[in-house]
Amino acid sequence: MVNEDKLSDVLSEFARTVITDFPIQGILDHLVDRIVEVLPVTSAGVTLISPGTAPQYIAASDDSALRFEKLQSELGEGPCVAAYESGEAVAVPDVSADERFPVFAPAAVAAGLGAVFTFPLCRGNDRLGALDLYRDTPGALDSHDMAAAQTLADVAAAYLLNAYARDEARATTERFRYGALHDPLTGLANRSLLQERIVHLTNRSKRSHANTAILFVDLDRFKQVNDSHGHQVGDELLVAVARRLSGLVRMSDTLARFSGDEFVFLCEDMSSTADVVGLATRINEVLAEPFLLVGTKFVVSASVGIAFAGPGDDISDQLLVEADMAMYQAKRRGGAAHQVIDMREALRSNGEHTLEIDLRLALAHDELDVAYQPIVRSTDGLVTAVEALLRWIHPQRGAVPASWMVGVAERSELINEIGAWVLQRSCRDHGRWVESDSGSPIDLAVNISARQLVNPGFLSTVRAVLAQTNMDPTALILEVTENIYIEAGEPVMAVLAELRRLGIRIALDDFGCGYSSLNYLGRLPIDILKIDRSFIADIGVVPASTAIVEAVTNLAHVLNLTVIAEGVETQDQREAVCALGCDCSQGFFYGRPVTASAIAAQLDVSPAGPLHLPRPENSPPPARSRQAAVHA
Repeated sequence: MVNEDKLSDVLSEFARTVITDFPIQGILDHLVDRIVEVLPVTSAGVTLISPGTAPQYIAASDDSALRFEKLQSELGEGPCVAAYESGEAVAVPDVSADERFPVFAPAAVAAGLGAVFTFPLCRGNDRLGALDLYRDTPGALDSHDMAAAQTLADVAAAYLLNAYARDEARATTERFRYGALHDPLTGLANRSLLQERIVHLTNRSKRSHANTAILFVDLDRFKQVNDSHGHQVGDELLVAVARRLSGLVRMSDTLARFSGDEFVFLCEDMSSTADVVGLATRINEVLAEPFLLVGTKFVVSASVGIAFAGPGDDISDQLLVEADMAMYQAKRRGGAAHQVIDMREALRSNGEHTLEIDLRLALAHDELDVAYQPIVRSTDGLVTAVEALLRWIHPQRGAVPASWMVGVAERSELINEIGAWVLQRSCRDHGRWVESDSGSPIDLAVNISARQLVNPGFLSTVRAVLAQTNMDPTALILEVTENIYIEAGEPVMAVLAELRRLGIRIALDDFGCGYSSLNYLGRLPIDILKIDRSFIADIGVVPASTAIVEAVTNLAHVLNLTVIAEGVETQDQREAVCALGCDCSQGFFYGRPVTASAIAAQLDVSPAGPLHLPRPENSPPPARSRQAAVHA
């Protein structure tokens, strides 16, 4: 006879654990152990069954029950299988006298089985398996015991369904997270995961005091493969390259596909810089063996840029920027080579004061330069503006990152002189483009800092430059970052308002990477909103980034602002920002920064048509007319 008190305890235990993360195997093991205490049986077993597959879970209260469970699974016959298939309880009070299971019964009797009572584990149309109650001597269970056993089976089935749903939800989450952090083509870490690892390493390196390096790898002349053999073959080659590069990765390293044909190694705990240089050499060694694809041999080489951070140094995105710049230095040398930038070592050796002196000399001797990156209309790729970007090639240190220059310039009060120089230089370049082009001129965007805006002479400088260069103020866009309002406050608002009265438009740059607040957008004197590249990199991959870009774009349009998506590097990103309503786009997909003469040359080639700088094959076709401004 069923033990009512213990039955109540078992049911209470199930009720308490049904919403927990208790594992499926654990609950089955616990169930069969407690059933033997509750019901007049010798042992108990459970088998979970899925059509066409071997049982995934088997639980047994003792060795004999396990033997009977496995026997039914192996033979594909027995009360367990019958109860699962019919959805009805099966009672066999005397196994030796039962004729329903001609194969199972003799084997079970020989193994010591006297009686078996089986109850399906099901919930509606969901069938999971069966609960078997065994007795070593023949004899029936009364109706009360049968009902109690069926109740236990039903409760167990409810728990199992909940556990299955929980496991599936967890697996779905894990699959989604994996997809969000890995490149779908190569399976390598993507830019988002690389960023996570860099953040993690930033915290870890302060404790480990180890060397860190980033290697930026760009395949040489990869575009020729796509042009000659098509993108499918190009994709196959990227997968093959990724496979070879993966063989060079240590357990502590990260290999990511950064974009297109660019890969990044994040190397932790390097014992010496020589190890990193050796890795750069091995990269081209493993790529030197020809790749055989679609019956054709492909020979691949790579330009590798290396940037170091020493013990105790902060690890940040700047290290990635330095490695990227070093890669371009290697590519300018003809490719199949590596180049090292160790700006931190340079500063440690020479000091910031030396860099400041060199920067003053570079400004005085006209050694600074300006490059221009196109800003295009998202719908058709029409170039409507260019952004002026400060460049400095140091004779010993090579290309100096703009963030380093600006930092040193702001701390040394050089920023006002350099800022004025950039504005005048870019406005003069713009004037030459206007003179050489019979069509409508493109707009010019120039970055300015908070230090410039709070300088009492800034407005006078702008007016003077406009007059000296004959620059149309309506074709000029001044870009500021959102933290400018936190650092400088209301005085900046007044300066920006006066600039707008001159006809100059104001762009809020890198929106989303600093002190983002949708609340203050409506009261800022701005005309253009530039969404930070970090959101564009994850668009279509991380749902939150897509939702943010869409929400910000919609709000900006309500406020009569033009939206520019920064950092567009792939066809998928171009299509996504266009679909979400971003008015304009900017990024390597359309072109890297080029010299003023390159833009002038393009205008000379097609004086009556729109400006289209060289861009990837998949970029939008040129439009037939040009709009003069980047605004709605």
